[in-house]
Amino acid sequence: MEGLVIKNAGNIFLVKTPAGNLHECMVKGNFRIKGLRTTNPVAIGDRVLIEKTSDNQTYFITEVLERSNCIVRKPTNLSKQLHILAANVDLALLMVSITQPQTHTIFIDRFLATAEAYRIPCCLLFNKTDLYDSEDYEYLDALIRLYESIPYPCLKLSIFKGEGLEEVSQLIRGKISLLAGNSGVGKSSLVNRLNPAIRAKVGLISDYHNKGKHTTSYSEMFEIEDNTYIIDTPGIKGFNTVDMHVTEVGHFFPEIFRTSASCYYSNCTHRHEPGCAVLKAIEEHRISQSRYQSYLSILEDSGEGKYRE
Repeated sequence: MEGLVIKNAGNIFLVKTPAGNLHECMVKGNFRIKGLRTTNPVAIGDRVLIEKTSDNQTYFITEVLERSNCIVRKPTNLSKQLHILAANVDLALLMVSITQPQTHTIFIDRFLATAEAYRIPCCLLFNKTDLYDSEDYEYLDALIRLYESIPYPCLKLSIFKGEGLEEVSQLIRGKISLLAGNSGVGKSSLVNRLNPAIRAKVGLISDYHNKGKHTTSYSEMFEIEDNTYIIDTPGIKGFNTVDMHVTEVGHFFPEIFRTSASCYYSNCTHRHEPGCAVLKAIEEHRISQSRYQSYLSILEDSGEGKYRE
């Protein structure tokens, strides 16, 4: 029997069948040793085959069907195993905030590069605009100008005031969307406002650290409306990229990739080579310095092999 994985809690997976039935499933013992180097060989959004045991009491996942895509990150403990955030995703929503907590551009850029690597369209949701002062708004507008020029669609949100919710609803309609971001940026609050019946658990901001407390322990897929789903993920502190070779990293920064066509060397790494069109574009402020620093940070990861076997 085929089903869709909509929630995981440790070793238990909730699978929804085409008939709408929900089954708690475990993974067969030998499933995890089939050469899969992931902390979670079964991910939210996976389409799987399940079967019951002879006593009809327990369901097991026996096979993960071929994925159209998945989005993967490296755990911050530098484990050699990967973590699949979600599979078979139509759209990735990265929720960020300028303050309480602040989302840093290097986090944004690493997420965007990973989405590019797995060919997943991405939109940036700038939340908590009701908390911003004039300086915050100036920075927000600068960020939006930057990312829309690449181009990535950007939306301003105030979940507290209900602003921007209709735009998000239109954006996700008919899709399976991944919702990601740092702890405390308002992911679960957004899910609740899009469909109040869900009532996803919402936490408070830690005043001492000015960072969000973890409130979502496991990823879960919520049905917002017919044929529209959001995958709410636990808050992420850092986003380590994986399986990006030094010569490929630039492919996942669209503005760098476009400009690199004019570089003198076809294998230019855009660090020191003569005739580098990317370095010239940075000097002329046609490529953002912050984006370039994020590019260099991923190059450092890939070059040193610290996230690769």
